[in-house]
Amino acid sequence: MKYLIKNPTLVNEGEIGNYDVLIENGIISRIDREIETQENVIEINAEGLYLLPGAIDDQVHFREPGLTHKGEIYTEAKAAVAGGVTSYMEMPNTNPQSVTITELEKKYTRASQCSLANYSFFMGGTNHNLEETLKVDYSKVCGLKLFMGSSTGDMLVDHQEVLEGFFSKTKALIATHCEFDPLVKENQARIIEEYGEDLETYFHPIIRNEEACYRSSSMAVALAKKHNTRLHILHISTAKELALFTNKIPLKEKRITAEACIHHLWFSDEDYKTKGNYIKWNPAVKTGYDRDKIFEAVLNGTIDVVATDHAPHTIEEKELPYLKAPSGGPLVQHSILAMLDFYHAKKITLDKIVEKMSHNVADLFRIEKRGYIREGYFADLVLVNLNKPQTVTKQNILYKCGWSPFEGHTFKSSIEKTFVNGHLVYDNGKFDESKYGSRLLFNI
Repeated sequence: MKYLIKNPTLVNEGEIGNYDVLIENGIISRIDREIETQENVIEINAEGLYLLPGAIDDQVHFREPGLTHKGEIYTEAKAAVAGGVTSYMEMPNTNPQSVTITELEKKYTRASQCSLANYSFFMGGTNHNLEETLKVDYSKVCGLKLFMGSSTGDMLVDHQEVLEGFFSKTKALIATHCEFDPLVKENQARIIEEYGEDLETYFHPIIRNEEACYRSSSMAVALAKKHNTRLHILHISTAKELALFTNKIPLKEKRITAEACIHHLWFSDEDYKTKGNYIKWNPAVKTGYDRDKIFEAVLNGTIDVVATDHAPHTIEEKELPYLKAPSGGPLVQHSILAMLDFYHAKKITLDKIVEKMSHNVADLFRIEKRGYIREGYFADLVLVNLNKPQTVTKQNILYKCGWSPFEGHTFKSSIEKTFVNGHLVYDNGKFDESKYGSRLLFNI
C-alpha cells in the first residue's frame, strides 16, 4: 500500500509544523509542506491530528515462551501497536531463559510469525554463560541484559569476577536491573520479624529501598567507567541514583545512560493505599519526591529515555498476599497516552515526549533507520488525537492478563492510527494483521 498523510501536525526533531508525508514500499519517501494527490495512493486526511514517530519501548516482558498464561508475543505486541508503540525490546527471563543463542533465536522466529510490532530480544547473562554471550551478533540483537538484582532462576549475576568479565569483554550495550539483593533480603527479614508475614504492599519500597537501588547502580556505573563499557541502567526509581548520570554531554557521546518508566513518573508510595499489589514493581514505586526528581531528570537530559517495563501477571496472581504476589504490571498500551496526559498538564512538551520515547531510544541503541520521521526511514508512525478522551475499561484493555493500573482513568488523548513499516496495522480500534513487524537492526 502507498499512503499520503495530508495535513497532520508533525512532531519531529524539535519541530512542530504542518507537513504532508508520503509512504511507499514501507518507507517514508517524501516529506513536504504540500504533496499533490496521486493515483494508486490511499490519502488520509489528518487535519487536526498529530503525527509522531512510533514509540520504541526498550524494556518489555511479553512472557513467551513458558509464561503464556500471563501474556504472549502476539497479544502484547497487539496492545503495543494500539498504544502507538511500533517497536519493542523484550527481556530474557522467560522459560526457558534466553541465555543461549539457540533459545534467543527461537524468540526471533516466533516473533516473525505473530508480532504486529517490530521486535528485538535481549540476550541474558548469568554467572555461567559469559562465553556464549560473546558469540552473539549484536548487529541483530539489542544488547545484553544483566540482572544485578532481583530475578528468577539462574539469572541473578552477583559474582564480582563474573561481572568484571561481562563489563570488560562485552562490546555491545549492557542493560542492567540494579537492586542489591543481600540488602533487600536483610530488609525483608527485619520487616517480617517486626510485623509478621501478613504485610501490606506499602512495605515494598521500604524493603526495596533507596539504598538497595543506589548500591547496585553505583557498582554498575563504577564497572562501566573502569572498562569503558556501554551501560544502560533500566527503571531508575530514586532521586539518589540521578547523581550517577550526566546531562553535560550529548546522548550520542554518552557511554552511561538511564531509563525512566511510566509507573515511576506517575505513581508514588501514596498510591499503595488504593492500588496495592497492582503497582507492585521491582524496583519499587517510591516517594513523591523521588517521582518528581525523576521527572525533572527526564526533562533536563539526565535520564535519556522513557519506557514501560511492561510485565503482565494475572489478576489471580496479583491478588495473592503481598509477599507472594509477583512484581510487575502491564503498561505498553497506555504509555504514550500517559505521557500525553503530562503534556496536557503542562509538565512536558510534545517534542520532548517524542525525543524520550522515539529519537533517543533509536540513538542510544543505534537502531537502523527508525525513531525519526525522515525520508528514507521506515514508516513507523502514529497519528494522535489530542482532544479525544479515552477511558480505560475492561472492554478496551488488550493485554492478555485483562487488567491495567490505569483502569477507570480517562486519558485526554487517543491513538487514531499506527503504521509499522508503512503498514496501517491499527486504525481506530481495528487491526489489519496481514503483515507482521520486522527484526530491528543495529549499527554497532
